[in-house]
Amino acid sequence: INMNMKNLLVFCCSCPLLPLAWLIGKLIKVDIFSKQNPLGQLGFIFTLNQMIYLLIVMWVFSAVPEKMIMVYAMVFGAHLFPYSWLYQSKGYTVAAISIPMISLILGCALNGTTVAVVACIIEIVFACVLHMELKKMGDNYNKSQFVELSKDQVSMK
Repeated sequence: INMNMKNLLVFCCSCPLLPLAWLIGKLIKVDIFSKQNPLGQLGFIFTLNQMIYLLIVMWVFSAVPEKMIMVYAMVFGAHLFPYSWLYQSKGYTVAAISIPMISLILGCALNGTTVAVVACIIEIVFACVLHMELKKMGDNYNKSQFVELSKDQVSMK
Protein backbone atom coordinates (compact mmCIF):
# COMPACT_ATOMS: atom_id res chain seq x y z
CA ILE A 1 0.00 0.00 0.00
CA ASN A 2 1.40 3.39 -0.91
CA MET A 3 1.77 6.25 1.59
CA ASN A 4 -1.41 8.13 0.59
CA MET A 5 -3.51 4.96 0.92
CA LYS A 6 -2.09 4.30 4.41
CA ASN A 7 -2.81 7.86 5.46
CA LEU A 8 -6.33 7.71 4.05
CA LEU A 9 -6.86 4.43 5.89
CA VAL A 10 -5.80 6.14 9.15
CA PHE A 11 -8.40 8.88 8.62
CA CYS A 12 -11.12 6.36 7.75
CA CYS A 13 -10.37 4.21 10.80
CA SER A 14 -10.51 7.22 13.10
CA CYS A 15 -13.91 8.43 11.90
CA PRO A 16 -15.97 5.92 13.93
CA LEU A 17 -14.12 6.61 17.20
CA LEU A 18 -16.63 9.11 18.61
CA PRO A 19 -19.66 6.94 17.76
CA LEU A 20 -17.76 3.96 19.16
CA ALA A 21 -17.17 5.85 22.42
CA TRP A 22 -20.89 6.62 22.57
CA LEU A 23 -21.73 2.93 21.97
CA ILE A 24 -19.31 1.76 24.66
CA GLY A 25 -20.81 4.34 27.00
CA LYS A 26 -24.26 2.86 26.32
CA LEU A 27 -22.97 -0.65 26.98
CA ILE A 28 -21.48 0.32 30.35
CA LYS A 29 -24.50 2.52 31.12
CA VAL A 30 -22.68 5.87 31.03
CA ASP A 31 -24.15 8.82 29.15
CA ILE A 32 -20.99 10.40 27.79
CA PHE A 33 -23.02 13.35 26.47
CA SER A 34 -25.10 13.94 29.60
CA LYS A 35 -26.74 17.36 29.63
CA GLN A 36 -27.11 17.09 33.42
CA ASN A 37 -23.39 17.40 34.04
CA PRO A 38 -21.73 20.59 32.74
CA LEU A 39 -18.37 18.85 32.98
CA GLY A 40 -19.65 16.21 30.55
CA GLN A 41 -20.43 19.01 28.11
CA LEU A 42 -16.94 20.40 28.68
CA GLY A 43 -15.49 16.98 27.86
CA PHE A 44 -17.44 17.00 24.61
CA ILE A 45 -16.04 20.45 23.79
CA PHE A 46 -12.53 19.06 24.44
CA THR A 47 -13.31 16.35 21.90
CA LEU A 48 -14.61 18.83 19.33
CA ASN A 49 -11.47 20.92 19.86
CA GLN A 50 -9.46 18.10 18.31
CA MET A 51 -11.50 18.48 15.11
CA ILE A 52 -9.94 21.91 14.64
CA TYR A 53 -6.46 20.47 15.03
CA LEU A 54 -7.23 17.87 12.40
CA LEU A 55 -6.99 20.68 9.85
CA ILE A 56 -3.24 20.69 10.56
CA VAL A 57 -3.13 16.94 10.01
CA MET A 58 -5.00 17.36 6.70
CA TRP A 59 -2.44 19.91 5.58
CA VAL A 60 0.41 17.56 6.50
CA PHE A 61 -1.40 14.81 4.55
CA SER A 62 -1.00 16.86 1.37
CA ALA A 63 2.31 18.63 2.10
CA VAL A 64 4.41 15.93 3.81
CA PRO A 65 2.45 12.66 3.58
CA GLU A 66 5.18 10.52 5.17
CA LYS A 67 4.84 12.53 8.41
CA MET A 68 1.03 12.58 8.58
CA ILE A 69 0.65 9.63 10.98
CA MET A 70 3.27 11.14 13.29
CA VAL A 71 1.46 14.50 13.38
CA TYR A 72 -1.92 12.80 13.82
CA ALA A 73 -0.59 10.82 16.79
CA MET A 74 0.86 14.01 18.28
CA VAL A 75 -2.47 15.84 17.93
CA PHE A 76 -4.33 12.91 19.44
CA GLY A 77 -1.97 12.70 22.41
CA ALA A 78 -1.98 16.43 23.05
CA HIS A 79 -5.78 16.60 22.97
CA LEU A 80 -5.84 14.36 26.06
CA PHE A 81 -4.27 17.02 28.27
CA PRO A 82 -7.46 18.89 29.26
CA TYR A 83 -8.96 15.56 30.33
CA SER A 84 -6.23 15.23 32.93
CA TRP A 85 -7.76 18.25 34.67
CA LEU A 86 -11.36 17.25 33.99
CA TYR A 87 -10.95 13.74 35.41
CA GLN A 88 -8.15 14.56 37.88
CA SER A 89 -6.14 11.79 36.22
CA LYS A 90 -2.40 11.26 36.25
CA GLY A 91 -2.86 8.69 33.49
CA TYR A 92 -4.22 11.35 31.14
CA THR A 93 -1.37 13.71 32.07
CA VAL A 94 1.30 11.13 31.35
CA ALA A 95 -0.37 10.06 28.09
CA ALA A 96 -0.89 13.65 26.93
CA ILE A 97 2.80 14.41 27.35
CA SER A 98 4.35 11.09 26.35
CA ILE A 99 2.30 10.28 23.23
CA PRO A 100 3.33 13.43 21.32
CA MET A 101 6.95 13.11 22.43
CA ILE A 102 7.23 9.41 21.55
CA SER A 103 5.42 10.05 18.24
CA LEU A 104 7.81 12.86 17.37
CA ILE A 105 10.90 10.81 18.16
CA LEU A 106 9.70 7.69 16.35
CA GLY A 107 8.21 9.67 13.45
CA CYS A 108 11.47 11.52 12.83
CA ALA A 109 13.68 8.46 13.22
CA LEU A 110 11.48 5.73 11.73
CA ASN A 111 8.27 5.54 9.69
CA GLY A 112 4.53 6.06 10.09
CA THR A 113 3.80 2.35 10.43
CA THR A 114 6.08 2.15 13.45
CA VAL A 115 4.40 5.21 14.97
CA ALA A 116 0.98 3.64 14.40
CA VAL A 117 1.94 0.30 15.97
CA VAL A 118 3.56 1.95 18.99
CA ALA A 119 0.56 4.31 19.36
CA CYS A 120 -1.79 1.30 19.43
CA ILE A 121 0.33 -0.36 22.13
CA ILE A 122 0.40 2.88 24.13
CA GLU A 123 -3.40 3.14 23.85
CA ILE A 124 -3.83 -0.37 25.22
CA VAL A 125 -1.55 0.45 28.16
CA PHE A 126 -3.35 3.78 28.61
CA ALA A 127 -6.75 2.05 28.73
CA CYS A 128 -5.43 -0.33 31.38
CA VAL A 129 -4.04 2.57 33.42
CA LEU A 130 -7.38 4.40 33.22
CA HIS A 131 -9.17 1.22 34.28
CA MET A 132 -6.88 0.93 37.31
CA GLU A 133 -7.40 4.62 38.17
CA LEU A 134 -11.16 4.17 37.93
CA LYS A 135 -11.07 1.06 40.09
CA LYS A 136 -8.93 2.85 42.68
CA MET A 137 -11.26 5.85 42.60
CA GLY A 138 -14.23 3.52 43.08
CA ASP A 139 -12.50 1.77 45.97
CA ASN A 140 -11.69 5.13 47.59
CA TYR A 141 -15.28 6.30 47.05
CA ASN A 142 -16.65 3.14 48.63
CA LYS A 143 -14.22 3.47 51.56
CA SER A 144 -15.24 7.10 52.13
CA GLN A 145 -18.90 6.06 52.14
CA PHE A 146 -18.06 3.33 54.66
CA VAL A 147 -16.30 5.87 56.88
CA GLU A 148 -19.33 8.20 56.66
CA LEU A 149 -21.63 5.30 57.49
CA SER A 150 -19.45 4.34 60.44
CA LYS A 151 -19.52 7.93 61.77
CA ASP A 152 -23.32 7.97 61.48
CA GLN A 153 -23.59 4.66 63.31
CA VAL A 154 -21.31 5.93 66.09
CA SER A 155 -23.31 9.14 66.52
CA MET A 156 -26.55 7.12 66.71
CA LYS A 157 -25.25 5.29 69.81
